[in-house]
Amino acid sequence: MTRANQWLVLFGFVVLCLAAGGVGGWAVSQAIVDWYPTLNKPSWNPPPWVFGPVWTVLYVLMAIAAWLVWKNDTRSSGVRVALMLFFAQLVFNCLWSFAFFKLRSPAIGLVDILILLALLLLTTRAFFKQSKAAGVLLLPYVAWASFATVLNFTIWRLN
Repeated sequence: MTRANQWLVLFGFVVLCLAAGGVGGWAVSQAIVDWYPTLNKPSWNPPPWVFGPVWTVLYVLMAIAAWLVWKNDTRSSGVRVALMLFFAQLVFNCLWSFAFFKLRSPAIGLVDILILLALLLLTTRAFFKQSKAAGVLLLPYVAWASFATVLNFTIWRLN
């Protein structure tokens, strides 16, 4: 594959990840205004303005990580498994916004985010096997998703 085509694939990964975030953002948009503020939340709940910039950075890091894995031989079963896990976790990432905000259900959100976190840990392990840099790039996402899982659990318990 030519160098230009590799950059197009990176661009594609970035667009895909940001699109997943955009779909999730759409699911959040109304509930963040009229439902989420009514919930009991822990004192350590981040202010709403934090989420957009954090997720934007995380989606770009995820895209770069996936691209680094993709650059390996995609005929390799390890690469294919790593990318399948990546796409699976991306689906659950997007579904969480619908579960928590669109359905207005911290309980369903909690089930989703636990699956997401498990898939993300498997993805990270698979990425590390293919590219140390790709695995490292997912670590901030693992940290944020772990924090989000605890936050989701706490909100569920408080409400």
